[in-house]
Amino acid sequence: MEIKGPKIKKYMEEFIVKPGKDIKLKKFNTGWAIKEELKKFDDSEAKTKAQEILERDKDRLAKAQELLYADKSYALLIVLQGMDTAGKDGAIRHVMSGVNPQGCSVSGFKVPSSMEHSHNFLWRYSNCLPQRGMIGIFNRSHYEDVLAVKVHPDRLEKLPKELVKTENGTFWDWRYNDIRNFEKHLVRNGTVILKFYLHISKKEQKKRLMERFNNKDKYWKISPFDVEERAYWNDYEKAYEEMLAATSTDYAPWFVIPSDYKWAARAFIAEVIVTAIEGLNLKYPEVTKEQIARLMEAKKKLESGK
Repeated sequence: MEIKGPKIKKYMEEFIVKPGKDIKLKKFNTGWAIKEELKKFDDSEAKTKAQEILERDKDRLAKAQELLYADKSYALLIVLQGMDTAGKDGAIRHVMSGVNPQGCSVSGFKVPSSMEHSHNFLWRYSNCLPQRGMIGIFNRSHYEDVLAVKVHPDRLEKLPKELVKTENGTFWDWRYNDIRNFEKHLVRNGTVILKFYLHISKKEQKKRLMERFNNKDKYWKISPFDVEERAYWNDYEKAYEEMLAATSTDYAPWFVIPSDYKWAARAFIAEVIVTAIEGLNLKYPEVTKEQIARLMEAKKKLESGK
């Protein structure tokens, strides 16, 4: 039986990493022209238009989330990955600002604790998965274990030496396979998975880091480590390319989102999420005749009371 992925609009497909295809991120745009209707505008006009699209989609998302919550057939898992300053936090804050907090959870994953390191690498992510009817957001995710850990192998959890066979990519191939099977299991059990790689240029990242250094109110968001990691830019880019190619599937595709302009990235992410939920053909629960009769009795009591 074929496992189907999320239903999205046709034009969005150009941002999907084709399953099994090698990719070069340099061939993907980091700018803002992500929709035909925006390409005819200059930057200022496009920003205004994108913000209009985002506001419209936030209203649609609020309604779609309510239906998802009421139907309780599916869960939605949103995965956000990207270099530092790519806009993951901002995307969550702006795109999800209109949804009911009771139907949404956000999980951020930092350096694993000793407890987390003592389990298999997917354990801590499994504990944060959304239940049916809910939207779950992973700000960074299970992909850190084939990205940051791949760039910095010293961060790998303690494993038997005979299992850590990195020659010819064996170990990492195992991890990619584990992730694909993990996501296949989730999809088979009613979780829709949307994965977004926020694609930012190195030049734009430097600009955003400098903005933080030049604003004391932003010092809490930055550390020397952020600058030190820029030395590994090419290594991270290569790790992302290999990860995207190995783990973008028909049932859980990766979207490469141009993210040098935050407003454009947010508008696109919102539209993908909305169309994916709307494509599920969800319905509000049916109310039986008996339930309606009891409701009408309760209504009469309310009307006749003080």
